[in-house]
Amino acid sequence: MKDAPKTAEVVHVQIIITPSASRWGRRGDMQTEFVTNSFCSPESKFAQCGKVKGEMAELDDWRRRIDEIDEQILQLLVERAKLARQIAFIKHQNDLPLYHPEREGAIFARLKSIPHEPLPDQAIKSIFREILSACRAIMRPPKVAFLGPLHSFSHLACEEHFGSFVEPLPQRTIHDVFRETERGNADFGIVPAENIAEGPVGDTLDALLQTPLKIVAEILLEVNHCLLSKAKALSEIRRVYSREIALAQCKQWLSANLPQAELVSVSSTAEGAERASQEPDAAAIAPRRAADAYGLQVLAERIQDVPFNLTRFWVLGKRMTSPSGVDKTTIAFSVPHRPGTLYHALSAFARHNINLTMIASRPARHAPWEYVFFVDFQGHIQDEPVQAALSELGKECLFLRVLGSYPEAVEVL
Repeated sequence: MKDAPKTAEVVHVQIIITPSASRWGRRGDMQTEFVTNSFCSPESKFAQCGKVKGEMAELDDWRRRIDEIDEQILQLLVERAKLARQIAFIKHQNDLPLYHPEREGAIFARLKSIPHEPLPDQAIKSIFREILSACRAIMRPPKVAFLGPLHSFSHLACEEHFGSFVEPLPQRTIHDVFRETERGNADFGIVPAENIAEGPVGDTLDALLQTPLKIVAEILLEVNHCLLSKAKALSEIRRVYSREIALAQCKQWLSANLPQAELVSVSSTAEGAERASQEPDAAAIAPRRAADAYGLQVLAERIQDVPFNLTRFWVLGKRMTSPSGVDKTTIAFSVPHRPGTLYHALSAFARHNINLTMIASRPARHAPWEYVFFVDFQGHIQDEPVQAALSELGKECLFLRVLGSYPEAVEVL
């Protein structure tokens, strides 16, 4: 006669977490009780429950160790903040700038060179960007003007570069950003410089010719456009608001999906989202974060015609940045109307082995059919090859102006 099949052993473990006073944490650690409801032998029940208790005890040990490390991190952060406050005081006494992009770039590069697995590079940069931002703000958070309102791509670039501890000053136009920074109402300004699909931003280039401000840093930001609306379907949309350059970057998608919609240019993507929030049959092309800010739905994402859509921003300040070792310089110049003058002017860079990264032109306002050329190249104004090239270039030019030397952005934010 065959033995009857054994009943499968099942253990139901109910974990009850209750607060308890603990020598490990001021918040009170959790004490774990085990209540079993089982259909198994006492021996099996004891073994299973013992295993779970052991694992939970080990988990408590790891959590206790994390709490200890967190306290050590906090103590080190406080110590760092005190040192930063002393440095800020010395800078203030000697009329030195509080923000040094070349120094912060060197900090990020040094930290990333130290083994930090399993944390990725971007995590290290994000963590320390906020630490630097908080320490910088101990004396006073920097005031940063940008093309607003809040939640625009320029605002996003501001936070990605300066961190959260800033006083944001959104402006209606690019020229307003320049004006507020020139007047000292803002410590820094952030303006769009160039987009990978649409090229240089003309308003920014024109304003650079009229300002005493310098370019002190650059930011590379990946721009992902979203269609935001109160409407529930594309068929309900009659108007699309956004900045002119954003509409241009999405023109193929708009033509294919919203051919009936009126395209309305406004001063910024965030203003477009604000308007769309007030009209049930309107939409906006804006960052995803603007959807939450203005109570809109995301009807479509990544609608830009170029999948990898990068925009370069310039940070404006009143002082030239010191060399960082990996720098870029922006200049503006004009040459006489003679055959070969532009060729001879630019050949100075080739003779000194200097790489050009951007060439653009804008109409000169003082005379018809005259042009001003804007050039970016690798190197700092204090580098000897750069000084030699600019000396030769100046002999070919009607005017030559250095708009800034600054750390080259090598990472996309």
